[in-house]
Amino acid sequence: MTRKAITRPAPADPVQRRAEELDALDAILPFDRRDQLATLLTDDDVATLKHLANQGMGDNTLRALASDLGYLEAWCGLATGAPLPWPAPESLLLKFVAHHLWDPVERAEDPNHGMPADVEAGLRVRGLLRADGPHAPDTVRRRLTSWSILTRWRGLTGAFTAPSLKSALRLAVRASARPRQRKSKKAVTGDILAKLLATCAGNRLVDIRDRALLLTAFASGGRRRSEVAALRVEDLIDEESVHTDPANPNSPPLPCLTISFGRTKTTTADDDEHVVLIGRPVIALKHWLAEARIDTGPVFRRIDQWGNIDRRALTPQSVNFILKARVKQAGLDPEMFSAHGLRSGYLTEAANRGIPLPEAMQQSLHKSVTQAASYYNNAERKNGRAARLVI
Repeated sequence: MTRKAITRPAPADPVQRRAEELDALDAILPFDRRDQLATLLTDDDVATLKHLANQGMGDNTLRALASDLGYLEAWCGLATGAPLPWPAPESLLLKFVAHHLWDPVERAEDPNHGMPADVEAGLRVRGLLRADGPHAPDTVRRRLTSWSILTRWRGLTGAFTAPSLKSALRLAVRASARPRQRKSKKAVTGDILAKLLATCAGNRLVDIRDRALLLTAFASGGRRRSEVAALRVEDLIDEESVHTDPANPNSPPLPCLTISFGRTKTTTADDDEHVVLIGRPVIALKHWLAEARIDTGPVFRRIDQWGNIDRRALTPQSVNFILKARVKQAGLDPEMFSAHGLRSGYLTEAANRGIPLPEAMQQSLHKSVTQAASYYNNAERKNGRAARLVI
């Protein structure tokens, strides 16, 4: 007797149907946002995200696009009473800028200036708006960029290069006068790193993991939290040991390995980017892998309260939570540090130790000399003579 395949009927509720379709992207989209996105996005939105995933778009980029798309759909519904149109007219783009970049002084005199109160209240109820005041200009630019990318992927052309939009952005940024916020208020330099490592000097699995994570993230050039979370055993390549003093062949040997990266924020799939780890970070990393009995798949994983190791990788958010938890244990203020402090801290420490900028950039994989040099400029100003004319 032949068994008939059982076909599960599609849910009648469109929100439930979209939620189940978003399940296919559960490795990319955070599960706790699946239901929220299902209510915010349209069927076409979900189809576009699935198409982008099939085209091999990077996980972080797709996650940001999904988040921005959900926000745009919610804002447009509240601001216009209609779904997000494709392509968006120039007037809607200008309205988006006016609602998010406004002058606090003007707002104090005219309550109608900026985002309308009902739109703001609706976004807050949905948990999409938390901060008071105008948005950060970088956030507005990023969402406009996401909007533009999604428009192009639909085969449409928007008004994102219109002179009126560029002019409105420039004037609104000047009017909002919002200072640029650092991703981490303080850098995790060598002295801070030593304090964090002291908090995970024990022999518990969580201590061994966090010690390896902090050393690897810092010594590999200050890796982004997404890169730390995505690191896999297959990315680690053992190399021949190197001498402690490269100029002295009789100096003690140190273990060495390379970490190979695929697509990152500043690279393409064709780039063969890698960094080198030498000495203590290699020892810590191999100790963690041995104790956790990990020989394939994600390197850094969640450990539950009973000491069981999950098969899945830590999320980028978890990497940030781990750093903040260690900061608090070290008696420092968690509000002053984030995972990005490892990246800025690496370059700051390199500058303090007199390592040439090009050499440090080989390890950090920065593409922008201007951005990387900003950390060096700060260090040189503090250590230089120009600020010491009167002391």
